[in-house]
Amino acid sequence: MYIKINRLLFFVLFLFLVGCAPKYSQYISKYKTTATNTAPDYSNLFYWAAHPWKNDPSDSVPKPLRDEYKIDSSVDVFFIYPTTFTDEKETRWNADINDPAINAKTDYSPILYQASVFNEYRIFSPRYRQAHVRAYFTTDTANANAAFNLAYEDIKIAFQYYLDHYNHGRPIIIASHSQGSTHAQRLLKEFFDNKPLQKQLVAAYVMGMYISNKEFGSLKMCNDTLQTGCICGWRTFKKEYEPDFVIKENGTGLVTNPLTGTVSSDFIDHSLNKGSILLKFNHLKKHLVGAEIHDGILWIGRLHVPAGFLIRRKNFHIGDVNLFYINIRDDVRRRVNGFSRSTNNKAV
Repeated sequence: MYIKINRLLFFVLFLFLVGCAPKYSQYISKYKTTATNTAPDYSNLFYWAAHPWKNDPSDSVPKPLRDEYKIDSSVDVFFIYPTTFTDEKETRWNADINDPAINAKTDYSPILYQASVFNEYRIFSPRYRQAHVRAYFTTDTANANAAFNLAYEDIKIAFQYYLDHYNHGRPIIIASHSQGSTHAQRLLKEFFDNKPLQKQLVAAYVMGMYISNKEFGSLKMCNDTLQTGCICGWRTFKKEYEPDFVIKENGTGLVTNPLTGTVSSDFIDHSLNKGSILLKFNHLKKHLVGAEIHDGILWIGRLHVPAGFLIRRKNFHIGDVNLFYINIRDDVRRRVNGFSRSTNNKAV
């Protein structure tokens, strides 16, 4: 029992730390710069956390997946990472774009553990002056809104730079988590929704944030596994748990099930979860947890780990991506193939 509990505690520790991968501090010296610019310069690869023209942690492939790994350079992924500006003692509202600790934390946590889901395709992930995490919880809405607006402005400029210099008509996948999804929804609305660029959208994976049923016009949630030009998104909670803010949303949130890529409300058994990537990047945990859609959120069942029934955590936001790593990866592949077939048929 002692060994089982130790394993359980290790897993629980992961859920708190996955957004902040272990030992990233050892990489901080790599990010020290003499740059004095206060805004990112996207002509400089330093200001991309992930980019096809540089070696970065998003290129990493978990060891169990390496034999089947292949890259398709005809499709691009624009990934917007979550908040890594979280120091409780911090007084600034936006991150310093040159901060070595924040950049190392970003690259060796969400870029490694989340963006890598999409690395069968070309990944572009811009550094941006992200809002401090307290912007989500403060009553100082003026400063919070200004912080989010500044962060989004960087994302918008980076995306336009990407379009002007790198895209060249390629199909696009938008992917994001947490604060990244706050900005991704604005980006989708401004550049894709009822816009010509929507024709290049394979799919958008907007994970970890509320998506209102009134947010978009022509962009819809993905109803089936082969649909393209649509959105997949979810927020993960323990089954039977309904946070107060979800109750206030009154069922207006849109959600897909990452185990199926559909909007079906059926419970999907843990046996169909093809694999999670947790604290150990090269260790694949199969059949960890099942999931179902409930009233605008994603409910997960019991975690199939030793003494999993003892886990009392209710909000699994930190594991939105990692709990479903392989299913997301397969879903992207299916939609890319579907988009390619559809495009070829139109060409004929």
